Amino acid sequence: MSPVLAGVLQLIALTAALALAYRPLGDYMAAVYSSPKHLRAEKVIYRCIGANADAQMRWPAYLRGVLAFSVVGVLLLYLLQRLQGGMPLSLGFASISPDQAFNTAASFVANTNWQSYSGEQAMGHVVQTAGLAVQNFVSAATGMAVAIALVRGFTRSRTGDLGNFWADLVRGTVRVLVPIAVISAVVLVACGAIQNFSGIHEVGQFMGGSQQTNGGAVASQEVIKELGTNGGGYFNANSAHPFENPGAFTNLFEVFLILVIPFAMTRTFGKLVGNVKQGYAVLATMGIIWLGFTALMLWTEFAHGGPALQAAGAAMEGKETRFGVGGSSIFSVATTLTSTGAVDSFHSSFTAFGGGIQLLGMMLGEIAPGGVGSGLYGMLVMAIIAVFIAGLMVGRTPEYLGKKIGTREIKLAACYILITPTLVLGFTAASMVLPDALGSMLNTKALGAGSHGFSEVLYAFTSGANNNGSAFGGLNANTPWYNTTIGLAMLLGRFLPMVFVLALAGSLAEQKPIPETAGTLRTEKPLFAGLLVGTILIITGLTYFPALALGPLAEGLS
Repeated sequence: MSPVLAGVLQLIALTAALALAYRPLGDYMAAVYSSPKHLRAEKVIYRCIGANADAQMRWPAYLRGVLAFSVVGVLLLYLLQRLQGGMPLSLGFASISPDQAFNTAASFVANTNWQSYSGEQAMGHVVQTAGLAVQNFVSAATGMAVAIALVRGFTRSRTGDLGNFWADLVRGTVRVLVPIAVISAVVLVACGAIQNFSGIHEVGQFMGGSQQTNGGAVASQEVIKELGTNGGGYFNANSAHPFENPGAFTNLFEVFLILVIPFAMTRTFGKLVGNVKQGYAVLATMGIIWLGFTALMLWTEFAHGGPALQAAGAAMEGKETRFGVGGSSIFSVATTLTSTGAVDSFHSSFTAFGGGIQLLGMMLGEIAPGGVGSGLYGMLVMAIIAVFIAGLMVGRTPEYLGKKIGTREIKLAACYILITPTLVLGFTAASMVLPDALGSMLNTKALGAGSHGFSEVLYAFTSGANNNGSAFGGLNANTPWYNTTIGLAMLLGRFLPMVFVLALAGSLAEQKPIPETAGTLRTEKPLFAGLLVGTILIITGLTYFPALALGPLAEGLS
């Protein structure tokens, strides 16, 4: 079988699996978030945290819950890392330095999982399981809760009726993430992923000599890092490591885990607003972009442009032979179009245009299908922008799902889409003029000062501000400057958009529904899906094209 055919068949199998899971999982999540009943385990959790899960919240109260919970998460994870040296099961590793502990705490709480360290050489079992893995669950559940709150803003017409953050958080964790993670972890263990608490072992190498390696609760963390679109790997090689990703089947299974909840949440959206066709329109938009980017990446990598790659006969540098060009390309697009950041190949070693596709996927705002929860609310914000543009074209007051899109809503949506470009371009510009920041480029001086060196820095802040977490190699990010600025980019890029999303939900919830008329824009039709795709690409292109032209485009055309 040719590598091209193998890649196409993998894409077809993945699409079929996602289609089979779409309806049952989407309907199940809709039932979870609309159920009036609480499970016994959930009631115990509510009593422990002192929450009244039946109290409805206005958007400021919902936001306070999100921020308070996240601040506590950052502090606890920071302390856990700083105290690691004196903990049991630390594997002899020292406590993490203050700037790196802050960066890691911000990263995992913000659902970014950017890692400026080698996991198997820095973090013991307690930090990995009680710290990082726990945040993988609750940060994902937080994103899902915010998305559901925005959906309620469209469906309700009372100011203080956006649901309860604590109930949404607990339900998303207990009823959605944990059951799927348990089943999927068993699948990974059965396929060869490790799950233990072993210490450090000396392992012989084929070419002589030895190296140290350690075990860990890898399969369980691998599952939630993909399912929750988190991305932080137990090992420095991430999903290219055979302990995390043993073979071609697990590689495709992990891509499925990355995509299944973000795609299925469009069905949840359609069920909750009472019109599944609205969910199909959002799904179509996400699907068009995802399939388009995947096809473009496969073509780019199989074409392996450039004299060195042409001489080698393939763009295999930095890719696992177990997965090949096809599997690596599919994984790469899935992880950069979502907020996952897991990698099964070396992104910096992709062709120049392939690296540009990865960057552009993150720059879209990771909404196709995006992160767990964040993909849906990001797409709904873009839908509001598209409705506004359509209203300008025909001279009508824009409406979406029976709610008027007025001045306040557009201002909130505009603030949302301006946050991440400001962070990405601002921090990148500062890094390109500061000598210490430039010194972190590990390429030769000539290359580090060129387009690929610029792409490394641009990729780092794009990944951080969009809560992705993957990285281009060649940049030493474990410095006070990058640990601090990327940490700030991750926190601001995660929580500032949530402020505007919840404010938007509150604004929509204040309105009474508007009945449809002959002039109402039909947002469930293919025409609107096409308009939405165009809006997303144009806004992103106009914002980031100059930066892309200096980086991957210049490198690819050189």
